[in-house]
This record gives sequence, C-alpha cells and structure tokens, in this order.
Amino acid sequence: MRILTAHLLPALALGTALLTSLPARATDATVARGLIVTLKAPSDGGRESPQATRERLRAVAADAGLGGAQAPMPVGPGAHLLPFAAPLTGTAVQDAERRVRLNPQVASVEPDVRLKRLATPNDPYYTDGIQWHLRTPAQGGAAALNLPPAWERTRGSAEQVVAVVDSGALYGHPDLAGKLLPGYDLISDLDTSNDGDGRDPDASDPGDWITSSEAGSGRYPLCPAEDSSWHGSFIAGEIAAATHNGVGVAGVGWDTRVQPVRVSGKCGAWLSDVVEGIRWAAGLPVSGVPTNPTPARVINVSFGGSSSCNSAYQTAIDDAGAAGSLVVVAAGNENGALTRPADCAGVLAVGAARQDGLKTYYSSYGPNVGIMAPGGPGAADTGPRLYSTSNAGLRGPGEHIYDSKDGTSFASPLAAGVAALMLSVNPALTPAQLISRIQSGARPFPSSAAYPTCRVGMPASSACNCTRETCGPGLLDADRALQLATSPSAVIAPIGSVPAGSTVTLDGRGSAAVAGASIASYQWSQVSGSPVGIRDAGAPVASVSLPDARGDWVFRLLVTDSEGRAADNYVTVSTFGGDVDEGGGTTGPAWGAGLWALALGALWHRRTRRRTAATS
Repeated sequence: MRILTAHLLPALALGTALLTSLPARATDATVARGLIVTLKAPSDGGRESPQATRERLRAVAADAGLGGAQAPMPVGPGAHLLPFAAPLTGTAVQDAERRVRLNPQVASVEPDVRLKRLATPNDPYYTDGIQWHLRTPAQGGAAALNLPPAWERTRGSAEQVVAVVDSGALYGHPDLAGKLLPGYDLISDLDTSNDGDGRDPDASDPGDWITSSEAGSGRYPLCPAEDSSWHGSFIAGEIAAATHNGVGVAGVGWDTRVQPVRVSGKCGAWLSDVVEGIRWAAGLPVSGVPTNPTPARVINVSFGGSSSCNSAYQTAIDDAGAAGSLVVVAAGNENGALTRPADCAGVLAVGAARQDGLKTYYSSYGPNVGIMAPGGPGAADTGPRLYSTSNAGLRGPGEHIYDSKDGTSFASPLAAGVAALMLSVNPALTPAQLISRIQSGARPFPSSAAYPTCRVGMPASSACNCTRETCGPGLLDADRALQLATSPSAVIAPIGSVPAGSTVTLDGRGSAAVAGASIASYQWSQVSGSPVGIRDAGAPVASVSLPDARGDWVFRLLVTDSEGRAADNYVTVSTFGGDVDEGGGTTGPAWGAGLWALALGALWHRRTRRRTAATS
C-alpha cells in the first residue's frame, strides 16, 4: 500500500506530540532516583503557597505509592523532584511514572535518570568530522542524522538484516569484516555478470567497468566507458561498517548485518533481476534459486528507471511487504517527479539533502517523497560529500580504500540503516509502521533566503528550499524515529468528500499498539470547522452529522495504549453540494491513512540503470 505524503499535513506536529508523551523505557532509564513532576495550577486559579504545593506533591507521591521519605526538591521554576525510597530500574520506573501520570493534579512527569556521555565512535572518518552526516545537527549541519543520542538507545542487532540489492560486495574489505552475510548473485545475463557465469551463491563484486571499446557496442548499447563503481560496497559500509574499531568509517548500525544481493554488473542491471533480487531478499521463492535462509526485514534498492511503477516492481514490493520486509529506494537524481521504483506503492522513497538541509539540485522530488536524508552536494554544487567503504581498482578489485560519493543512491541506505535500528528495539513493527514513525519523527526543513523555494519543473541549477509538497514530511532524524519505534499508531479509515448534510462515520478501529501492549482508550475531538457534536466520542467508531452546507471539518483521534503511551491522528472531511466533487481524506502520518494500491503498466524488459550522482 502507498502512503500519500501529500496528505501528511500534521506529521511534524504529531511527531512532536508523540515525542513529548512517551514515557521512559528501560533502555533510557537504567537507574532513576525519582520523578520530576509539574503540578497543574490550583483549581481556583489563584497563587499557591510553597507549603501548599509541597502538600499536594506529598499527596501525589502517597497516592502513587512512592514511599519516599525525602521532601520534594524544586527543579526549575515550576517542577519538583519526588525522590524514590531507593533507586528504581527498568519497568519499575515505568510503573511508578504511569501511576503518577494518572493523578489529575499532575501536568507532566518524567524520571530523573542518570545521563551518560553520548556514544562516540573512534573511527577516524567520524572523529575527524568527515562523516558529518552521522552527527547531531548541531555538530554536523541541519541535515545530519542525529545518531549519537540514537546510539545510546541501540546500536542495532545482528538479528536485523538489511539486504543491499546492488552490485555485490567486497568481502575482503577490513571495515566490512564480519558484517556481510553470504547473499546471492542473481544476475542472469553473462554479459552483465562479468564473472563468467549466471546465478550462483557468490555475491562478491568483480567490478562493473566498461572499456572504451565496449562503450556503445551491441553488448552494451548506450553505456559510456567508466571505471568500476564498487557501488554495493559503498552502500554496505554506510549501513553497517564495522564501527568503533578505530578503522576507517562508522556505520549507522554498529551491530546490523548486511546481505549483499548482486543484481547489477556491467552497464547496470536488468529489471527482471532487480525484481527477483527484491523477492529473494525478502525470503520469497525465486525459480531455480535456494530460498534465502536469512530474510531481510529491510531491503535497500538504489536503482531507478524512466517510467512509472509497473506490475513487476509493484508485485515484488507488495509481496515483500506482506512478508514483513520494508523496501527503501532512492528517489532518483533527475530533478523531476519520482519514477519507478520510487513511485511504487509501499516503498520509502528517499530524496537527497545537502548538509544545510536544502534539496540538492539533482534530487528528484514531489509529494510522494517519503523522507529526505543526506546525499552530498553533487558535481554542480559545493559542500561535504558522503564517505564509505570502497576499492581503488579501476577494473577488478585492488586496494581496499574509502571514497566519497553523492546521490540519492547514498541517501537511501541511511534511511534503511535507521529502519534496522528501529527494528532492533521493536521487531514487531510492520513496513507501514516503520514508514509512519520515520515520517512522524522527521525534523522540519530549514530555509535560506539565498535560495528559491523548490517547485515542480524548476531548472536543475541550484539547491532549493524544501516544502512538504516538494520534499515530503521532513529531514530524517534517527533519534526521534527510535523514540517513536515503541509508540502506538492512531489510524483513521479514509473519508472522501461527502454530500452536505451527511452523517459521517469516524472509524479508528485500525489503530494498533506495539507487541506486548493494547489500545486502552480512544478519544475523538473536533479541531476545526463549524461546531458539530460527536457521538460515541470515546469509542473506536464515532459519528458526526454535518450541516447542510459546504465546508471542511478536521477531527482528531487520540489513542492511549495499556502502557500509557499516546498517539494521535487527524482526518479532514469536506462536504459538497449538487454535483461538485471536492477532495477530502485522512491527513497525518498514520500508516493506514489514505493508502492506495497502484499497479501501472506492463512488464518492460529493458535495462534499469543505476542512479548515482557520484563524481570522482
């Protein structure tokens, strides 16, 4: 199914609400000595004496069974620390927090936890600041992924596999040692494979160079002469290079593993091989090939074509999603509308931002971009590039090195790596839930007066200021995405435009909690439009009778799970009169809102070329 990011109007507001409402988890609060509590103002609206405040705080502590002997201690102008009788850990902290949160006198509560220094890899390219894109925005720039605080939550898991459907991998690279699974070579054409045979269990990359005599020949029509790209190895290093080993570069997931699925060789890849690569990576059957013994929950595909999504791509993506695998794809480097597979339903399409958060001049864009991530400036712009694992061999493999590249091909694996981190803390997340949480946690786009606002059809002459309509919900933020990985989803069934005077059903039964929890309460409310009454506002399904007039109404659904975690979502309802047909539908980042299955065209047997804006 497809997430229509054009309708995700309140995504960033929702992300902020979710982030502020999440209680601490055991991974955040190893030890807590008490709770920092802010009380609501007195019911009479008057000023309260310090003694009265202390008495109310003691009552809150007693009602929650905290049992602390120490008096409340002021924290800032309005909060107080309620000490525990003894430090608490793990779920005991969460239980205490939940009991205090339920007290009607309490405005806010959070554990007083011991803070640690943020994880800092000792890999030279990271410590020297060259890998700016992995740092916090304050350290690395507006587009940086904010990974240091995320690494305090998790550094990934060896059980979480990211498949790289690409050119194979350099198994001997020292910074990929122990990080690569066996994978498979699914190239079916000998001219493309460059290894002397067809499909086999060897996913190593022999190189994909094109000589000047081969360029434009009958075997490689329309293909220019070029050196080997080592494309798949660069992407593998971005996702999961051996990290904190004092060598080379850091990866997004310190403990994540990569599964190379080789589909690309000389002159690119055949569409049929890419499709089969997606299927094999997800653990689906591929004719004549053994089933993947370690199916990947995240599949990175940095390829693109010039046409719209077709049935071959869409079927593979749908089947992979049904098997629990998220397909993350590059948006493309054509400075135009998304094409396949980035415009297929159910994928997370990743566009490229410069260090300052502006859209790169080359990144394709539009309302169906799923998220923006660092991609490097490209050849026609300035700014720092992305560095990862590579090789010095111009043809076959040579010395293992580190190299820099630009392009949406290299923005996509950063989002794939973050998705794998999210699965390491919550393996129950579905592909749609991963997408919705990544989008809800997105940071707002910055703006620079020195650059124009991005608009569809503008010339590819410079970077531009992103908007939601042109670049999707925002910039990828790893820490926010991880915080949301354990939150519930508020899902509202889509509502189209309705005739004036209609009675409309508000259906939130698609809302879901994460594994181990359940939805405990539903609350519908009206956000905008002329006032109307909501029947059954505390039930999963509510209804409203709209007036006999044209207009727009926005309704909010707030769900709370059995662990006290909350999420909300919004739906817009438009009315029309006569034969006027106006748009309406769910807004917000919920994974079920406004999803449509799109399968366009027939199977095209034509080459799919890599979209890398790499410059060397």
